[in-house]
Amino acid sequence: AGVTASGVLMALFQSNAGGAWDNAKKMVEEGYEINGIAHGKGSEVHKATVVGDTVGDPLKDTSGPSLNILLKLMSVVALVLAPYL
Repeated sequence: AGVTASGVLMALFQSNAGGAWDNAKKMVEEGYEINGIAHGKGSEVHKATVVGDTVGDPLKDTSGPSLNILLKLMSVVALVLAPYL
C-alpha cells in the first residue's frame, strides 16, 4: 500500500513538474514584462527556462507515465503471487 501511494504521488509530481517547466519556457519565449523589465528569448531568464525544460521533458514524457505502468505491474504481480504465500 505504501509503494502504491508514494508511487502515485511521485508520478503526479513528475508529470506536473515537467509540464510546468515546459509551459514556463513557452511563456518566456512569448515575451513578458515584470516591473518594467522585458524578458524574452536570449535573456538570462530564457536560458534558465531552457535548462528547466531540458530537465522537465524526461519527467513529463517518460518518468511519470512509466511509474504508472510500474504500479499496475506491482499490483498484478502481488495479486498473482498472493495465493502462494
